[in-house]
Amino acid sequence: MGLVSGLVVYILLWWWVFLMTLPFGAKVPDVIETGHATSAPAKPMLWRKAGITTVIAGILFVIVYWVIVSEFISLDTA
Repeated sequence: MGLVSGLVVYILLWWWVFLMTLPFGAKVPDVIETGHATSAPAKPMLWRKAGITTVIAGILFVIVYWVIVSEFISLDTA
């Protein structure tokens, strides 16, 4: 796996995991201010979710990298 393809795989994994972690811990505020969406979370904790996402995406990247480099799953027909 080259540098660019590895970077693309990591970025795709990162966004996939980040979008899955967004709903965790999201609570609607008791008092909704005028002009705010009724579904907007009170404390989204984005930095914490980004950090957790980075760790999980790193672990998933190592697994994907191992599968590709070790040819555990091969797409070669010859």
